[in-house]
Amino acid sequence: MDSKLRSGNKGATEEEMENLMDEVIVLFRFIQGKDVFEAFYKKDLAKRLLLGRSASVDAEKSMLSKLKQECGAAFTTRLEGMFKDMEVSKDLGLSFKQYMEHGDPDRILKHSTNQIEFNVNVLTMGHWPTYEYMEVAIPPNLAEYQEHFQNFYFSKHNGRKLQWQHSLAHLLLRAQFNVVKELQVTMFQALVLLLFNEKLEWTFEEIQLATKIEKNELERTMQSLACGKLRVLKKIPRGKDIKDNDQFVFNPECNEKLYRIRISQVQMKETAVERAQTEEEIFQDRQYQIDAAVVRIMKTRKSLAHQLLISELFNQLRFPVKPVDLKKRIESLIEREYMCRDKDDSNVYNYLA
Repeated sequence: MDSKLRSGNKGATEEEMENLMDEVIVLFRFIQGKDVFEAFYKKDLAKRLLLGRSASVDAEKSMLSKLKQECGAAFTTRLEGMFKDMEVSKDLGLSFKQYMEHGDPDRILKHSTNQIEFNVNVLTMGHWPTYEYMEVAIPPNLAEYQEHFQNFYFSKHNGRKLQWQHSLAHLLLRAQFNVVKELQVTMFQALVLLLFNEKLEWTFEEIQLATKIEKNELERTMQSLACGKLRVLKKIPRGKDIKDNDQFVFNPECNEKLYRIRISQVQMKETAVERAQTEEEIFQDRQYQIDAAVVRIMKTRKSLAHQLLISELFNQLRFPVKPVDLKKRIESLIEREYMCRDKDDSNVYNYLA
């Protein structure tokens, strides 16, 4: 489904897409753990939205509408929130541009000789997948844009917090090879390439010290720049394995016909730790859903026998769950004083307002 909704998919007509979505929904009905589907669908949707690779917003929203019709509004709330964040960010971008053009002395760019197109997507943490935060050394001309945006944003939304997710950022750089080209790169690739404006030869160790990119991430970044199809950098000695004392030199030769070239990042295979992290996120989310369902039922019924409560939960929850897991969540809610056992019958629960 992800490949069909990406912008690279040019062959399918609108009618074919609708038929495909209907077929996916038929298969979806047989999935017991629909929250697992939602977790992975959310990851793919996030990539399509943030990288601008969605073939059609109408097709995306049509798929959400079908999922909503199948599972209810609660299932698609976060997915719809992702679209809302993108729309709000677009309006914020226009306002920020006007803010920077206002001419206030506090907004004078000290490190940028030319205005750069600076777009920010402000993502609501609860709507999007969890991303690992990475602290890196941002060049002064980008850092001052970040500072101006923060001042602008906090002037509109007092009390909120912003955390820059550099691992999701991408840039368009103009590069002078034997001919001029534009390079579509990730933030990490850009941080490395911009160093070569200072000098034409760097060791891996020097690059890591200058950019502060985490070692494993930097190794993947250097492989994409020096070992891929388009080798912007030359690695000495040759080979795909990256070592601390490896040297990297700018490669002035570029035989690509296209003016704008996208340098793909080396994709990291999903590790056992990452799979466990995704499963843990799903487990935590299920706990919240169970807690919310128990409180909702008890608030309505006020008093309920254990077996009837378990039966109600099985009817309401949309994922497979064992009675022993439900019992643990009930005990947790009793400890937190959302409910209590009846004094006369320990098999009956009373809701505590």
